[in-house]
Amino acid sequence: MAEHNVPKPVKVIDIDAYAPPQIAARIDKVAAVKAKLSFSQTLLLGILAGAYIGIGAQFATLVISDSTLHFGLTSVLSGIVFSLGLILVVVAGAELFTGNTLIIMGYVGKRITTREMFNNWTISYIGNFIGSITMVLWVNSSHQWEFFDHMVGAKALLIANAKVNLPFKTALARGVLCNSMVCLAIWLCFSGRSVADKVLSIIFPIGGFVASGFEHCVANMYFIPRGVILKGNPEVVAAAEKMAGKTLDLFQLTWGGFIVNNLIPVTLGNIVGGVVLVGIVFWFVYLRPHISLSLSVKQDIFEEDR
Repeated sequence: MAEHNVPKPVKVIDIDAYAPPQIAARIDKVAAVKAKLSFSQTLLLGILAGAYIGIGAQFATLVISDSTLHFGLTSVLSGIVFSLGLILVVVAGAELFTGNTLIIMGYVGKRITTREMFNNWTISYIGNFIGSITMVLWVNSSHQWEFFDHMVGAKALLIANAKVNLPFKTALARGVLCNSMVCLAIWLCFSGRSVADKVLSIIFPIGGFVASGFEHCVANMYFIPRGVILKGNPEVVAAAEKMAGKTLDLFQLTWGGFIVNNLIPVTLGNIVGGVVLVGIVFWFVYLRPHISLSLSVKQDIFEEDR
């Protein structure tokens, strides 16, 4: 009878964020999972990621097309709404090349092979490109560029033209800074336990990189082809020149200019930013074999104290 009166243990639900050593361990495990995805899974999820980032990019373009706010505030607003793209990638689930540079942690820790890592990067990159171009075609078919007397199209054209006219070193540096912030957003997402945690983790790093004018290769797979198409529309060009207050030089706004002047340096910069500034640094701090054990012991002590 007494046995029936023994209270059952209460299951404690932990709502605190994961600590940095736990984040590193979680990313390390996810790297192994991503590396084992099939070609079709990685490609389709990559296409979705490209489309999601395109959704965020067109949203940002639309919102700031007629903004009369100060430049800084307009940039912040653009960054906040652009965050929709990564929110969809993280919460809905997709394979984004720039975020996947973090699987370098699994590679350095010997969880995945060189081939598996580069397969994931290559396939997701191709998928991102397909998804971005698909979104460009859908948005173009929607005639969204006609909104506000062609101001939406004009803003899209100006954004694209500015990107293809960046010097190589500038595009490279902005790519490095951009993906360090994207991967930090992903890092923060792994600290969260709920959708709300993830959304809040994304907004400030992503809003920060957009507002700062940094360069994201997958976003540019939408922005620049969008401009290349709109370049052939006289009404959009006229609206863009009116918005800029000058005659535009669109000589570099071509597919060749897109690839050579922007996509190559920005992609290289994104790899350096994600791999070196975030992935390898955090692996070195938290996952090195002789240091991970001591961190694990400290974490256990912390949990007991709580």
